Amino acid sequence: MTEAPSSPARRSVRVDLGDRSYDILIGPGLIAAAGAEISSRMKGRRVAVITDEHVAPIYLEPFMRSLAGGGIQAVSLVLPAGEKTKSFPHLMDVCDSVLGARIERNDAVVALGGGVIGDLTGFAAGIVRRGSRFIQVPTSLLAQVDSSVGGKTGINSRHGKNLIGVFHQPDLVLADTDVLDTLSPREFAAGYAEVAKYGLIDKPEFFAWLEKNWRDIFAGGDARIEAIATSCQAKADVVAADERENGLRALLNLGHTFGHALEAATEYDSRRLVHGEGVSIGMVLAHQFSARMNLASPDDARRVEAHLGEVGLPISMAQIPGSLPPAETLMDAIAQDKKVKSGKLTFILTRGIGQSFVADDVPPSEVLAFLKDKYPK
Repeated sequence: MTEAPSSPARRSVRVDLGDRSYDILIGPGLIAAAGAEISSRMKGRRVAVITDEHVAPIYLEPFMRSLAGGGIQAVSLVLPAGEKTKSFPHLMDVCDSVLGARIERNDAVVALGGGVIGDLTGFAAGIVRRGSRFIQVPTSLLAQVDSSVGGKTGINSRHGKNLIGVFHQPDLVLADTDVLDTLSPREFAAGYAEVAKYGLIDKPEFFAWLEKNWRDIFAGGDARIEAIATSCQAKADVVAADERENGLRALLNLGHTFGHALEAATEYDSRRLVHGEGVSIGMVLAHQFSARMNLASPDDARRVEAHLGEVGLPISMAQIPGSLPPAETLMDAIAQDKKVKSGKLTFILTRGIGQSFVADDVPPSEVLAFLKDKYPK
């Protein structure tokens, strides 16, 4: 990776899944163009738009106006914002809204929002009428580069994050980069953790480019579009090769096993920790644990820690407000994680920057000892 393109322009990334392939459109003005883009790809003329109380006041009206301009009839449902919305009661709210609107299979269910709305709405679309068409319009950086792509949908359980759900691919993703200008610095940084993740998995040159260009990415324009497009292409390539996470796709969970456990430990309270922050701490922990296991150099862990800290992300458990439960409780959450197979711990570890791999049968005693060492004193 060298320099970003000379001027902002719409980019398109194809997720190649045979007859279920779809496009990710990336660039400015896509909410205004949504009606034309959707109507050109959809036989039906009705949609149910699901959003939340943070997004609706800013984007729901212009989005609905764009749909009407494309000849599409639409109803909307506004849900509470936050991770706790990914629950059975709100799943039923979405299903009832979609069925009440008489959305048929040639019509579509649209997620207008961040990762929570996308995950919840996608799950509903996957089960209503045994599978309805689904369109993602992600309004956060995290959703644009990660959760809107690849078909993972679901809700949380008291046993852990995203443990109830289905694989249900969208028919289209519209990533309007203009909407990112309304994000708070904290929200944008949280999404950036997922951008950095792609470099740390298997693109060391991309991570080096991020270290050099992150300020331009945060400022917007050329570098931001380039970073989003590169991230989406990276995920599209992995999803096309391993749609249902039987092997390669597991690498996308770098930092997530530790991160999900921390989210559960904070009871999904976004005032304390949001998903991207958990991933940031989790990626640092994964690199530190890899170094502890003599798989990678401690210098690589320090480099990851330095970059994520420089952009404003938390990089240690001590930075999480409030107290944490005992390390043994985190281990219980890790044992419930979806990356566990036959009771054996599976982690994404690394041999260096951009050299991540799936480590099966990681000794629980080593993980527990490591967590105790890293716990806030």
